[in-house]
Amino acid sequence: MGSHLNGGVLAPQAARRQSDPASGAAGTRGVDPRTPVAIVGGGIMGVSIGYELAKRGIAADIYEASPTLGGLAGPMTLGDGTVVDRFYHAILTSDAHLLGVCRDLGLEGQLRFKETGTSIYIKGGLHSMSSVGELLRFPPLRPFDRFRLGAMIGLARLYRDWKRLDEVSVERWLVRLGGRSLFEALWRPMLAAKYDGDSSAVAATWMWARLVRMGSTRGGASQREQAGHLVGGYPTLLEAMASRIRAAGGRINLGCPVRRLRVEGQRVVGIEVDGAVIPANQAVLTMQGPVATRLLPDAASGLKARLEGLRYLGIVCPLFVLDRPLTGTWTVNVADQSSPFTGVIETTTYIDPSHVGGHHLVYVPKYTQPGSSWQSMTDGEVVETWTANLERMFPAFSRTHIREVQVHRERYVDPLHPVGHTISDVPVVTDVGGLFCATTAQIYPALTSGESVTRYAAEAASAIADSLGGQHGTR
Repeated sequence: MGSHLNGGVLAPQAARRQSDPASGAAGTRGVDPRTPVAIVGGGIMGVSIGYELAKRGIAADIYEASPTLGGLAGPMTLGDGTVVDRFYHAILTSDAHLLGVCRDLGLEGQLRFKETGTSIYIKGGLHSMSSVGELLRFPPLRPFDRFRLGAMIGLARLYRDWKRLDEVSVERWLVRLGGRSLFEALWRPMLAAKYDGDSSAVAATWMWARLVRMGSTRGGASQREQAGHLVGGYPTLLEAMASRIRAAGGRINLGCPVRRLRVEGQRVVGIEVDGAVIPANQAVLTMQGPVATRLLPDAASGLKARLEGLRYLGIVCPLFVLDRPLTGTWTVNVADQSSPFTGVIETTTYIDPSHVGGHHLVYVPKYTQPGSSWQSMTDGEVVETWTANLERMFPAFSRTHIREVQVHRERYVDPLHPVGHTISDVPVVTDVGGLFCATTAQIYPALTSGESVTRYAAEAASAIADSLGGQHGTR
């Protein structure tokens, strides 16, 4: 079968034909110094970097192993053909950088925002915490603890010296701000759910960043949250960025897993794809640390050692496609250790069901520590366990409301930043010539979100462009 190029997507066969079989190293000799930047990984980080480079007139070729762009922000298809986000995502009104990207791409007319709310499932009951008034009346807490909770949230959002929090455990900080009884009643079970039972090494920066991000979208006298989305989900954003990449001379190579980076004389000279070596003088690793290390040769031992030290939470996340709303609340935080999952996220509280085939979408994630037994459960076991617990927690819910369930799981989702350890020692510009690294683990202390990833991608692209010094790829 011959090579073909369709809509700017380079098929594996075409990628293979770019190598030079006459050279002594499968196409790694005599590399054109103006070859495009090779971006390894077509998740939102990789695509965002390609888009930012395109804005600077730099061509970038993206190599993605899966048949679709996006990674964790990619699409999935329901049984009736409706395309939805594979995992749950929200855009906040305070996501200034991401909203700027949408404007630049002409997508502002496809943004939709809606006032929504947050609840907590605790002590066998569901309680709304969507306004100041509800916070002050929160039944599971004693009156004094309610007051301390409101005060500590306000104080946390005013805190600016996050580097000091990096040296403090989240438990110590929360106890200091709100007291031991409040921590035991509320924060400990929430942390246990989020961190799969073990939050002992978590730095306070995680909770601080979470409070700041969620508080940033509250407005008006009620201080209720607003959440939003792009019509069509993140695939709308990804395809718009991909179009800019193509317009700058770049290519989107789907179904093209990179097996290895080639390094000679402490400089990148190519990438191995589908049994061939494609010349590349500049390469950007954008996948999670444990995945990226598999591609690095011994010549990049310094970067490899740093990336091998990274740890991540995984996720098991069924999507329940229902014929009606479940809670009417965007996020239900689970502070009940009898529940197997971390939260209940009903994205159709801010996405009109008409945009997703008339369905109601409920994502029910369980974050997992490395080696967790939850990752080895079959999809059937997950669905049965999750369904039984939803029936227990929400008496109005019935199995007859379910149209479809799809289970998705990943082992590397949320970077873990233990007390006293940051990611500052993993640079974008590495000590191997032409090799760059931009992963979600380098985003700190912000939480991983569309806002933080696209913002970091812009910073990484600037560093890459400065390093290239104008010697970039064009077609």
